[in-house]
Amino acid sequence: MAAADPNDRLGFLLSFRGELTGARIRAALAVAGLHPRNAMTLMRLAPGATSQRELAAVMEVDPSQLVAILNELESDGLCERRRDPADRRRHIVEITPAGVEALDRVDAAVSAAERELFGDLTEAEQTLLRGLLDRVVVDPAGHECGE
Repeated sequence: MAAADPNDRLGFLLSFRGELTGARIRAALAVAGLHPRNAMTLMRLAPGATSQRELAAVMEVDPSQLVAILNELESDGLCERRRDPADRRRHIVEITPAGVEALDRVDAAVSAAERELFGDLTEAEQTLLRGLLDRVVVDPAGHECGE
């Protein structure tokens, strides 16, 4: 039996292109000294303060992972946590002015990278690609990779 052409294997093609795209985005994020997960957290905080629990849910990360991310961002002065006065068990997380500045640098750098990566696609094709990628089932059972 002949081996399949790698370009005919969607998983392989998506994985390979994903690695290349990830490397380009990580390079863009380096302008602000951020890792992708830190930049994504700041993006989620940009609209306004939120609870730490809600942030973990929307980011689809384990709360303990979010604590590590927030510790890094907080030590860099990019976000801050405070107790909710209405419920002392609850933490409210908010982006700082320095976090907004870092996010502005990230946005400019990522926009440039995306123009480079997707410049050959029309707006309609980019919209179609977003829709198709949203439908790719990465983990149907809801387990962490490696479980």
